[in-house]
Amino acid sequence: MTSGGPGYTDGVSIRGHKTALTSLEQARRTAALAQEKLAEDVVILDMRPVCTFTDYFVVATGRNPRQTAAIWDEVHGVLKKEAGLLPRTVDGTQEGSWILADYLDVVLHVFTPEARAFYRLEELWGDVPAVELEAAAG
Repeated sequence: MTSGGPGYTDGVSIRGHKTALTSLEQARRTAALAQEKLAEDVVILDMRPVCTFTDYFVVATGRNPRQTAAIWDEVHGVLKKEAGLLPRTVDGTQEGSWILADYLDVVLHVFTPEARAFYRLEELWGDVPAVELEAAAG
């Protein structure tokens, strides 16, 4: 695990209590964790201008269902450990072609290449701004 960089809190205060991440910090940490597991084409979409159910989508691609599961496992484990975050719902872990984890303020989508090409979320939400990945990984 690496530090989230400037502005990133590790989720633990000086006294060992979990600290809350802002939705942007959570999206950036989620994207960085996916990249650490070698996810491809990681994108953070700022959903705030167009919907009320979430702030950010983090979209990532794993080469196959095994890698999508590994990406999900890493994000889930680290966010739980560092910030005490658990998703409200998770779907797709059995098949692995599209794993969706709803953390309320951030929704993680991990696709296989075929599923990502089929569902084309970036085209569907093409009018929303993306967050720079350098900021996500840094």
